[in-house]
Amino acid sequence: MKALTFKRYGNSPEIGFADVPRPTLKPDDLLVQVHAAGLNPIDNMIPAGTFKPVLKFELPATLGSDIAGVVVEVGSHVTRFKPGDAVFASLFDLGRGSLAEFAAVPEGVAALKPARLDFVQAASVPMVGLTSWQALKERANVRAGQKVLIPAGSGGIGTFAIQLAKSLGATVGTTTSTGNVQMVADLGADEVVDYRKQDFEKLLHDYDVVLGTLRGDAIAKSVGILKPGGRIVSLIGPLDAAFARARRLNFFLAFVFSLMSRKIMRLARKRNINYSFLFVRPDGAQLWEIGGLLESERIRPVIDKVFAFEQAKEALEYLAQGRAKGKVVVRVK
Repeated sequence: MKALTFKRYGNSPEIGFADVPRPTLKPDDLLVQVHAAGLNPIDNMIPAGTFKPVLKFELPATLGSDIAGVVVEVGSHVTRFKPGDAVFASLFDLGRGSLAEFAAVPEGVAALKPARLDFVQAASVPMVGLTSWQALKERANVRAGQKVLIPAGSGGIGTFAIQLAKSLGATVGTTTSTGNVQMVADLGADEVVDYRKQDFEKLLHDYDVVLGTLRGDAIAKSVGILKPGGRIVSLIGPLDAAFARARRLNFFLAFVFSLMSRKIMRLARKRNINYSFLFVRPDGAQLWEIGGLLESERIRPVIDKVFAFEQAKEALEYLAQGRAKGKVVVRVK
């Protein structure tokens, strides 16, 4: 079968199409014919080696994490799915990729595709949906009446997280450029800061939760807009010692991550703010719940651009420019 792979880590990962064997199923696996694969910024970071100490791949490795397709075969222990089922899933952190004609998907990370979504729409959801769910609902326990800042509201995470936070009853603030102000307002954002004209840390006050999505000094600036007892859940780092312990990493990496997060931890403690780094995990049960929100139209996918399978490398390059409004998706079948 054809797959988009990378051969090595670093500046020259040799990303390109290759003929690879169709996956061999384990007893708990589904063999899925891939119809579409959603792209995420980490798909470019992995071959660059950014997460090499944390994410394990056997090289050459297939790229991509988000998947939507049809089950064509099931392992001997599978009970919840059958051939012909349309499913969606995240393969992130499983050492497997989605930019291929077929993929082996563990039963526990898959969910039935919401009927009202096509495969492209469904493939845009898993990572941003699970990240938003685990950050806002699981880690921050966002409740009705709270105020949540979701920077970069027009991006893949932002467009989904704004809608999820609103479904939880929160007041939502976000940042975006001038041309996207109306877009994020239409998604439900209550306070919109045009970062080209204004500084969010000077305008926003008394927030309960900040979702860390921007690199640079945005995380440190976020501390000042939070109430005492507020939370920062960062998706972009710095990594912390709790993350190292959860991953059972060695002492050296735990020490390094502790040093990396020391500055923000100290700043947060002064204001009685809780800081943590979130590394999303695949979770089929959560995807079923997210699917319910999509089916009821409480959340809608936002897609910037769809590429043909043959253009998958170009799709990654387009994503790397950082200007997508919503998600970038590759149509495989």
